[in-house]
Amino acid sequence: MNQNNETKYIRPTWDEYFMEVMESISKRATCGRGRSGCVIAKNNQLLVTGYVGSPIGLPHCDEVGHLMKKMIHEDDSITEHCVRTVHAEQNAICQAAKRGVALEGSTLYCRMTPCRVCAMLIINCGIIRVVCERKYHSGRESEKMFKDAGVSLEFFHDEIQQYEKHK
Repeated sequence: MNQNNETKYIRPTWDEYFMEVMESISKRATCGRGRSGCVIAKNNQLLVTGYVGSPIGLPHCDEVGHLMKKMIHEDDSITEHCVRTVHAEQNAICQAAKRGVALEGSTLYCRMTPCRVCAMLIINCGIIRVVCERKYHSGRESEKMFKDAGVSLEFFHDEIQQYEKHK
């Protein structure tokens, strides 16, 4: 406390700051199952953002419903995924490409462990660090890819992101 008995303001760390920005960006997402956002930053400067949404000109989940597909995993478990949308990480990378923004050496902030396809794009863009709010239930393959490629992967919370069941 200072002389006036007020609590001293503590600024958020850069990671906390960019995760808060990611949270705000996620509010633009158009798929209610996974309102995710993404922020890519370098040297404490925001480069690009992205959120979950359908490709430009195509209908959004919020307008026409989810486009669910079943996935059979190696252990014979079956999960359902909405495939109508482009992931937040993919949209952020697309924004960088459209605007001519180099991502090499940057940090990506996102809701949960990126999927396999997003992980491959992240690696090939030269992004060196990924900070996730939570883990994804089937993110082990991405975690291994990041480790093998030398991309740092960190989590704010060591718990798995929960989804509402598809109705």
